[in-house]
Amino acid sequence: MRSLCIMVTGDPVPLALSARGDFATLIRETVGDVYQGEWSEWEARSESDFPDPATLSGLVITGSASSVTDHEPWVLSGFEFLLRVVSSGVPVLGVCFGHQMLAEALGGRVEKNPRGREIGTVDFSLLGDDPVVFDAPGRYRVNMSHVDSVVRLPAGAQVLGYTSLDPHAALRFGEKVWGVQFHPEFDREIVGHYAHTRADILRQEGLDPEQLTRSATDTPAGAEVLRRFARLVQSSHV
Repeated sequence: MRSLCIMVTGDPVPLALSARGDFATLIRETVGDVYQGEWSEWEARSESDFPDPATLSGLVITGSASSVTDHEPWVLSGFEFLLRVVSSGVPVLGVCFGHQMLAEALGGRVEKNPRGREIGTVDFSLLGDDPVVFDAPGRYRVNMSHVDSVVRLPAGAQVLGYTSLDPHAALRFGEKVWGVQFHPEFDREIVGHYAHTRADILRQEGLDPEQLTRSATDTPAGAEVLRRFARLVQSSHV
């Protein structure tokens, strides 16, 4: 039986990990009961035992504290795996680092965001209709924590939405391939854990971790991106 696979590329900050669990747990909890199929996980950092794309009904790529730009061996191996998955027609959703990983695997470029770190609850502006990222043009709130960004799009990629610090905050790379720079699985508590963990460096960069924590909110519209993707996966394999 095919499974919706979570490609694990990192872990949340220790405070979030101990309080709420790993990225795979957060993703499954956010999706909830809208997906009734099988789940699986693959630890990408092990560089071994790549799943056969034929066994996957869909793929979600997690966030990570690693940088795609370092091109570690496991990241380069992951690029090759993602190319196979995409070419096989499996639906794919990349989250934060996963979004960036897809961009580079498909021929784009990731660099340190020239506009600076983006962290906390921010406004995400939509550019059109899409079955995963939104139903209609408009704006909703999302939770962010990233330093790198997609600075050059792969050929054929469509920009679906942006924030004040990231013009490529959501991309559609192909018919069944999406990436979002935000974290649909983050709520206000997790944002607070990130702001507390990064407090010293945030202050050095002129940001206020206490204010970021106070202004953080749950982002149900952002979370719905994961649920829409899971619904799409399920409807494609009924």
